[in-house]
Amino acid sequence: MKAPPDASDRALARQYLDGSEAAFRLLYRRHTPRMRGVVLRLLGHNAHEVDDVVQESWLRACAALDRFRWESTLCTWLCGIGAHAALEVLRRNERWAGDAALEFVADGAPPPGDGLDVARALDALPPRQRAVMVLHDLEGYTHDEIAALMGIVPGTSKSQLTHARHAMRSALR
Repeated sequence: MKAPPDASDRALARQYLDGSEAAFRLLYRRHTPRMRGVVLRLLGHNAHEVDDVVQESWLRACAALDRFRWESTLCTWLCGIGAHAALEVLRRNERWAGDAALEFVADGAPPPGDGLDVARALDALPPRQRAVMVLHDLEGYTHDEIAALMGIVPGTSKSQLTHARHAMRSALR
């Protein structure tokens, strides 16, 4: 049974849960680009891990889809799973340094006046700062949502965002 291209996420999810591979393919094509973008920005210079994290995120999503409550969009839920998986990779690879999270732009930052290279400046941020900035400023998560996702308090999220914005302004001058 092939799902029509304009099928809603809810209908496609139901079809997938009923065994439709075509419905899964449509969901995958529809939502993977945004999920991949979130994961890529969170992992920064470790882009070689992006595909593994996206694949792991889809495996988790498929296993939990029958419990999804539809209180948010499917895309938001999927991107949250991707963000959580990316943060786990950062922790597992011991790049999640608690004390270093308050540092400003690392040595790999672009030199001042070297043009507007936002991607390089974002990549140069310490992992926590980059994660909060990506989730808040680029993906639209609230500080409460970020805190829940990252296992921190909302005040820490706000502080990390302030430091990240300051570092970005300095790097992009």
